[in-house]
Amino acid sequence: MMLKKLPIGIQTFSKIQEGNYLYVDKTGMSVDLIENGEYYFLSRPRRFGKSLFISTLQALFEGRQELFTGLAAETRWDWLVKYPVIKISFAGVARTVADMKQDVSNILQDNQERLGIDCPDTTDMGGCLRLLIKNAAEKYRQKVVILVDEYDKLILDNLDQIEMAREAREILKDLYTTIKDSDEFIKFAFLTGVSRFGKVSVFSGLNNLKDITLDKRYATICGYTQADLNTTLKAHLQQADKDRVREWYNGYNFNGEPVYNPFDILLFIDNDFIFNNYWFATGTPTFLIKLIRKHNYYLPKLADLWVNNSLIDSFQLEDIRLEPILFQAGYLTIRQVRERERGGLEYLLCMPNKEVQLAFNDMVIDYLTDQITSKNRYQDQLYAQLKNGDLNALEKTLTALFASIPYNNYVNNTISSYEGYFASVIYAYLASLGLDITAEDVTSKGRIDLTVKLKDKTYILEFKVDQPGSAMNQLMEKNYQEKYLAENNSIYLIGIDFSSIEKNITTFAWKRMTVKF
Repeated sequence: MMLKKLPIGIQTFSKIQEGNYLYVDKTGMSVDLIENGEYYFLSRPRRFGKSLFISTLQALFEGRQELFTGLAAETRWDWLVKYPVIKISFAGVARTVADMKQDVSNILQDNQERLGIDCPDTTDMGGCLRLLIKNAAEKYRQKVVILVDEYDKLILDNLDQIEMAREAREILKDLYTTIKDSDEFIKFAFLTGVSRFGKVSVFSGLNNLKDITLDKRYATICGYTQADLNTTLKAHLQQADKDRVREWYNGYNFNGEPVYNPFDILLFIDNDFIFNNYWFATGTPTFLIKLIRKHNYYLPKLADLWVNNSLIDSFQLEDIRLEPILFQAGYLTIRQVRERERGGLEYLLCMPNKEVQLAFNDMVIDYLTDQITSKNRYQDQLYAQLKNGDLNALEKTLTALFASIPYNNYVNNTISSYEGYFASVIYAYLASLGLDITAEDVTSKGRIDLTVKLKDKTYILEFKVDQPGSAMNQLMEKNYQEKYLAENNSIYLIGIDFSSIEKNITTFAWKRMTVKF
């Protein structure tokens, strides 16, 4: 059987259908959206299929019936009615106000040419869009559909120069507010991007958008489900280790059924089932590193992070927080949801899968230690020593590791003055190995700094700074091992004391506790 071609990098629905590329059918969900509302907003991480979904909506509203043969929408759509579509999609990088305005002008010009409508003054961006909407409705005698792809790109591309980001926000506000003002001429509007900026900032008066980012009904609107892999993609994944595929690439949860990143799956198949960091490698989140540095972030918190609804809902340019960016960018996802007694929801965030865990912590190691060339060697040694229970060798590796960190890294990281820096380095290294790690592990006696679980071993680690011998003393006094007595054959207690002056380990004490059944 001839397999369908993989649509790697293709974001145009018509090109996929006309070229006989593989397509996971999202058209039924498209019709659901249209039947249930008029104004929508969706946030999803980069390379998650947002542009393809926008393109699918465009083909649907333009009545291109030939593209939907055999798809869910074919029998659910009135193909006799066609709507004029205004599509706003940002591409490239604009780093000045002039470039931003030129981008918007080009987009408006493209729509004028496609719809056959002239706009006398393209420098008045909001006015031009308003005229486009009104005249398109009158010319085609149908209400207008507005599709906005990557609505926030001008802002996100300038987060490292905050004044330019503010300028971008004002330009976009002028543009998007026009949509609300033109309501009488609009049939449907769908805006999508990576971030969830507060409506009072970017959208201003556009307060009638229904945010479906965390709507259970649309949790799989972008991305591949397990069922998709078992059906549409089954033939392509025949030779793949399904459990490892799930471990590496599944796990993105938007308050519903978890999904795979399509970009990962397509590249994984195309590269003969080699497990690699396909999605993570497409964009280096350098701005995240700057935020980690600015807020002196204690990295083990990322293992299991409870946040309230408002924290992941949006972020403001005047108060950029690390947690919402990590969630919206796809480096954290939802593991659990619970209702608070005083009302509202709380979300337990975690890294979605092995790809993100390995790649993100690899990147963090580079930032914290500047050990780009020696990192792989330390990782190999740490993994082998933990697997074999060779704690004496583990002490030597960790001591050498900290000794090789350049002095400037300590000076540039104010967290080095307390145990957060040392704990963050060890956490990042162990997490980059793909191990089962629990930070601030809760027991009936208190919190374990770090618990690492292998198949037949559990390591319980406690860290102290400038308190020689106190780490192991706490482990023995608290009896933290009691939580794991019934789970593994061997439990290792490891107390590590650091010196803020020597910038290294001063005491490495350990004790093996063998459990007999």
